[in-house]
Amino acid sequence: MPAQPDFTTIPMGATAVPGGVTFRVWAPRATAVYVTGDFNSWKHDPSSQMEVIGGGQWAAFIPGLNLDSQYLYYIDGPPTGTSGFKRDPRARLLTFQATFPNANCVLRDPSGFPWHNTVFRPPAFNDLLIYELHVGTYSIKAGNPDGSFLDVLLRVPYLASLGINAVELLPIQEFETEFSLGYNGTDYFSPENDYAEADDAQLQVYFAGANAILRQAGQPEYATPDALRGSDNQLRALIDVCHVYSIGVILDVVYNHAGGGFDPNSMWFLDRMPFGNNNDSLYFTDQGWAGGLVFAYWNNDVKQFLIDNARFFYEEYRVDGIRFDEVSVMDRFGGWQTCQDMTATLRTAKPEAIQIAEYWPVNDAVVKPPSAGGAGFDATWNDGLRLTVRSALASASSGASARIAMDAIANALLNTGLDNRWRAVQSLEDHDRVHIGRDLRIPTLAGGNDPRSWYARSRSRLAMGLLLIAPGIPMLFMGQEFLEEKQWNDNPDPASLLSWGSLEGGDKIRGDFLRFTRDLIALRHNQPGLRGEGCRLIHVHNDNRVLAFQHWVEGAGSDVVVVASLNESNWFHYQIGFPGGGQWQEVFNSDVYDNWVNPIVAGNGGAIQADGAPLHGLPNSASLTIPANGLVIFSR
Repeated sequence: MPAQPDFTTIPMGATAVPGGVTFRVWAPRATAVYVTGDFNSWKHDPSSQMEVIGGGQWAAFIPGLNLDSQYLYYIDGPPTGTSGFKRDPRARLLTFQATFPNANCVLRDPSGFPWHNTVFRPPAFNDLLIYELHVGTYSIKAGNPDGSFLDVLLRVPYLASLGINAVELLPIQEFETEFSLGYNGTDYFSPENDYAEADDAQLQVYFAGANAILRQAGQPEYATPDALRGSDNQLRALIDVCHVYSIGVILDVVYNHAGGGFDPNSMWFLDRMPFGNNNDSLYFTDQGWAGGLVFAYWNNDVKQFLIDNARFFYEEYRVDGIRFDEVSVMDRFGGWQTCQDMTATLRTAKPEAIQIAEYWPVNDAVVKPPSAGGAGFDATWNDGLRLTVRSALASASSGASARIAMDAIANALLNTGLDNRWRAVQSLEDHDRVHIGRDLRIPTLAGGNDPRSWYARSRSRLAMGLLLIAPGIPMLFMGQEFLEEKQWNDNPDPASLLSWGSLEGGDKIRGDFLRFTRDLIALRHNQPGLRGEGCRLIHVHNDNRVLAFQHWVEGAGSDVVVVASLNESNWFHYQIGFPGGGQWQEVFNSDVYDNWVNPIVAGNGGAIQADGAPLHGLPNSASLTIPANGLVIFSR
């Protein structure tokens, strides 16, 4: 018989150890706690009772348990008769496709997953280029009700060819509704089972596809389909293959609230207090947000639960960063200290993993260190560029006579309101903004409801160009790279799914835009100045609809000059100041990509001579051709 471990040192949750499994749970107001499961016929009697170990915690060791056994806690609570089953709040996996609240917890040992030894290290924060996607709707195979982790895995070579170096997954924790954006999670350590494939025949297909992708990258194959069994291992496989293809994975987590919708077996009243009084909830306050309940940040055990959850994904899933939903809500309900403790803990655990906050309105304190009173995040979502560019596109779609606030775009490019420009995560579309019933997607906005017109195509290229050359960390939303015009929906309605069939069927408009996006991303990677902190306005003219600025790496140069126009006609012989004389190469021209290769492109023949007189506060100038609704970039 294996020796009983020291219960005060074992981890929370259910953990496989030599000879058996340890269990540890926090239920301070319970009068008795039992471990029940298929291994003891779900008995809750003295043979399965856990020991009190202090601090409101209970523990047990059960020898000889098999992995994949199912279990629950049975908890007696005050008053008499308040008893019942509860899921482990730290369960690594729940039974597949069980109807809530009937799902059981599943014993898992994460150490058995066959990770590839790629020694992947995420890019420097200022080199990141993020692609946000929703697992359930990103890529759906025919006949499937929704998308899965393995469907996304099969798209990893596509994402690598696009040039992004990080994907951000909308929340993947278990939620209790049939479909979800992911912001109503209830089981924080368990990946969503609806994003998994359980059918053996289908799993064989995914297994073959995953191995083909690994072979393509020169990496060993997974030995058996069992490596991909369970939503937890399928999420690991997605992250593993992303790392093989040099793509980091950022998880979106929701620590400002949980739910809405809690079943009696959830962590809402884990210690079996009577239902109906939210002030008695173990993990939550009586304050609601987004249909759920706000966490009780004042309670150190709740704070530790959230910190442990973030570390869990670092340690057991090897994620490369975390995006924290609505930190402003956490702050509003007393969670600032929780943020400070969390960011400090995570930075110690994995300093190369980025921590991104969402805080509205943008608040520079969120990215300041705790020693200066800040929350300690590395970066924060920023809406300055999004608001000004979208406003300009809406104005432009009204016609050639509309006045466009190019100076507002210039101000957003130059002034993020943060101590470092790279700390701003910039986007034009995201899951909140272009969800069905909300903001239009860029092509529809830019084209005046004709998303395939020249106006839509050219203005969309300009918008994408401004995003990808702006100071900060650019973030694309799924489909934006190939001119997706449909608002998305977390319910996988065929009418709102991404247009993969159109793209892969040879749609030239989508294909040309995808080529444009790929080439501009490659230019961003190859031109250090486009990722540098240095940024200076050269020229802005609202009536002409022209904007020009200089971008460089502080202390190293690598200067680039970017000129953008939302004028519906080409500009010829337009005088722009340059920071140095001589020849500058025209390294990018957006007009080339319309009906690739554009036979009537308006450009500068590949280079210009900046030998003109001083202009715009710079020592030299050049006479340029600026294409209509176009973007041109020059470097030396």
